[in-house]
Amino acid sequence: QVQLVESGGGLVQAGGSLRLSCAASGRTFRTYAMGWFRQAPGKEREFVAAISGSGGSTGYADSVKGRFTIFRDNAKNTVYLQMNSLKPEDTDVYYCASKLFGLLRAANRDEYAYWGQGTQVTVSS
Repeated sequence: QVQLVESGGGLVQAGGSLRLSCAASGRTFRTYAMGWFRQAPGKEREFVAAISGSGGSTGYADSVKGRFTIFRDNAKNTVYLQMNSLKPEDTDVYYCASKLFGLLRAANRDEYAYWGQGTQVTVSS
């Protein structure tokens, strides 16, 4: 069982930055690839970024490439999402999630076994 707790969401103006954190329980954190997803009301949860257990490989949705960076600190059991140049369309609830088997099918939310409760990000224009 893995418990995930996100933090760092909030209200920011367009062009600003936020850093989301996701703290995981357990001693097997480095065996899990981690992903960030986001979801707006009435829409499907969509992939944002993912990182391998070692942190050596990452993947991003086209909509956030060059603006968002995912990284992790396995000593702290934490994964981060640094979000720069934020746009109003980035407004969503952001969720972190964990999966086994590396980045295989990392953009598919059905591959993830554990999810956090989400943190709201609101970008004003």
